[in-house]
Amino acid sequence: MKKSITFFSAALAAKLLVVAIVFTSCVSKKQFVGLQSDYSSLQKEFASLQDKYQTSQLDLAKSQTEVKSLEERLADAKKANAELKELYNKLNKSLASSLDQNTQSSVNISKLVDEINASNAYIKHLVEVKSKSDSLNLALTNKLTRSLSRDELSEVDIKVLKGVVYISLADNMLYKSGSYEINERAGETLSKIAKIITDYKDYEVLIEGNTDNVPISRQNIRNNWDLSALRASSVVQALQNKYGVDPKRLSAAGRGEYNPIATNDTEVGRQRNRRTQIIITPKLDQFMELIDKAPDTDKD
Repeated sequence: MKKSITFFSAALAAKLLVVAIVFTSCVSKKQFVGLQSDYSSLQKEFASLQDKYQTSQLDLAKSQTEVKSLEERLADAKKANAELKELYNKLNKSLASSLDQNTQSSVNISKLVDEINASNAYIKHLVEVKSKSDSLNLALTNKLTRSLSRDELSEVDIKVLKGVVYISLADNMLYKSGSYEINERAGETLSKIAKIITDYKDYEVLIEGNTDNVPISRQNIRNNWDLSALRASSVVQALQNKYGVDPKRLSAAGRGEYNPIATNDTEVGRQRNRRTQIIITPKLDQFMELIDKAPDTDKD
């Protein structure tokens, strides 16, 4: 287009040159007027062509600018496309990894659910066993309480703590003063307790002697440790020899003055501390059997 405009400009310039030459020659008035008219037309045409040429130059510059802008945008688009491809590949790998982990997690969750179900079943079993034990202890306590007279109950304290039955007997009810020998009036009470113990064969029986902190001075008894142990042993042997309790279920222990339940500063407190406890508990092997039945969560 630029070459075309240049060609027309050259032709127009040639015509103007011819007109100029004619003006300098001798022409008629009519010819002069005609030539003058042509000259005016050519000037207008030349001006018009100049305007078109300038417009074309502006359009060309604008087009070149747009082309450059499009090229830059294309380059940016290619770069963005490459980044998107890279991101897609990363996301694809991450998705594959997540699917693998999800599969493994599903396996682990399934295993965990099985373990929880096994643990719940075991806990339910323990609750049932404890409920049964509590019921037996309550029945044992009620039966023992009903079997004792009012006078005996004033000297016998019966409690159930954490599934264990504690029967606390005052020393003046059981023993001769300052001695470990059982007196006659204790026989009837011990016989009633022995009958209850015999009826509940699934329980172990611990006899525990306790004293106050007043030192003892008796021949063949060195201190309160000795006295408490000898008193417990006397009750154990009475339960076995006089009342037929299986000795395999019996144990004797002495705690001396070191397990007080009241102050030793008063006579009432010391009297409360001088006691023998008959402690009735479920057999230890029953607890161990329950532990052995616990679900094993370490297995794959």
